Amino acid sequence: MPDINSPYRRPLWRLSTDRLPRVPSEFAILLTASLLLITNANALGWMLSALSRTIRERRTRLSQLGPRRLARIPGRGEVAILIAAHNESLGIRRTVRSAHEHVPLGNVFVASDGSTDSTSAIAAQEGAKVLDISPNRGKAGALSYAITEFGLAERFDVVMLLDADTVLSPDYMDTALPLFMDEDVVAVAGMARTAWTPKPSTAMGELLVTHRDRMYIVMQYFLKFGMAARTANAVPIVPGFASLYKTRILDRIDIEAPGLVIEDFNMTFEVHAKRLGRIAFDPRTAVAYTQDPDNLGGYVKQVKRWNLGFWQTLRRHPHLPWRFRIFMIGYVAELTLSATLIALVPLLIVASAVVGIPSVEATLPLEVAAAALPAWFIVAAYYAADVFLTLVAFVIGRRVEYLRWLPLLPLLRFLDAMLCLQAGAKSVTSKNDGRWHSPTRR
Repeated sequence: MPDINSPYRRPLWRLSTDRLPRVPSEFAILLTASLLLITNANALGWMLSALSRTIRERRTRLSQLGPRRLARIPGRGEVAILIAAHNESLGIRRTVRSAHEHVPLGNVFVASDGSTDSTSAIAAQEGAKVLDISPNRGKAGALSYAITEFGLAERFDVVMLLDADTVLSPDYMDTALPLFMDEDVVAVAGMARTAWTPKPSTAMGELLVTHRDRMYIVMQYFLKFGMAARTANAVPIVPGFASLYKTRILDRIDIEAPGLVIEDFNMTFEVHAKRLGRIAFDPRTAVAYTQDPDNLGGYVKQVKRWNLGFWQTLRRHPHLPWRFRIFMIGYVAELTLSATLIALVPLLIVASAVVGIPSVEATLPLEVAAAALPAWFIVAAYYAADVFLTLVAFVIGRRVEYLRWLPLLPLLRFLDAMLCLQAGAKSVTSKNDGRWHSPTRR
């Protein structure tokens, strides 16, 4: 019978550390390097793909010129902009005016889904064609209904789906529409950036917006850009905040799929699953600015919805083309492992600090980890990786807020990891009708 009084059978916090040997620092460094390599192998692959694209396309600003099959570039008169809105009176005027700067008067449509404020009246005053929907159907239902009611697929070559809190960059259409020169391209994913006007009213709000903006930059420049390479065509999301679709494929996409909290992941997976064509993306093109939550409650709710929508979409599409499926397996494996390791960081720190340096004979996973990684080393490695991301975002984004909040930004990575894992577990049983949960606007 095992000795229940053995120090290696006691709770972690009761281990005696005065008789335990020191673990070589070389082993700690090697273990850390191995974990970083394993958890970031997929990301490193997409970074190399992005670098390869950059080298190939260094002579041109647009990323998809020189396609194998040429098509005519759609004119602005052939583009419809559809805005789904629910109680967006604070921002709808800005969004409609921005849309009218890019397409002719009469090409902007608003689906006001059960709005009880002045959203419809403001949109109509700004010259948009408004469809009041009652009772409300949720964003996906509103989009699907409005596309049919306005006859957008029959009247236009391209439709833009635009959120009611989004403003387009002045050159959005000039840079986005040429990507349709490739006959295979059926969708152009917009480049998301945070709208800094109006500014957050609190320090917490500025921290949250800064974190979101830096992650937009890192994820889109170093992952999504590589995923959009012609040979890969692995873009996992055409974001519904400001993206373009060829109308000829809309009737083949199940926009209003049941049980999903958001629609844009599902629409993108439909493109891949039904082999409808290629998705184009380049962070230097199709830039739009969206208003991100500047309060903790709104941020948590939004991230939960995004993560839940992703996991729900994965469950809805078990049968995907083999190449895209392999890419998604790698992406999901890395996402899950990285989120798990980040979520464990506080536990590892506590374990290492309380136990000191445990014996290499320790059997519990946390004991073994703490034996190899002292608390200061865990903190240093975690912060160093996150600081590197922030500095990269600063070089590209040139916003002083990245440096101002640099010490606190790693804490939000931990929050993101916890929300990701929580949503993954919830997606097993969660069903949703897609009804609106709009964040508080500034």
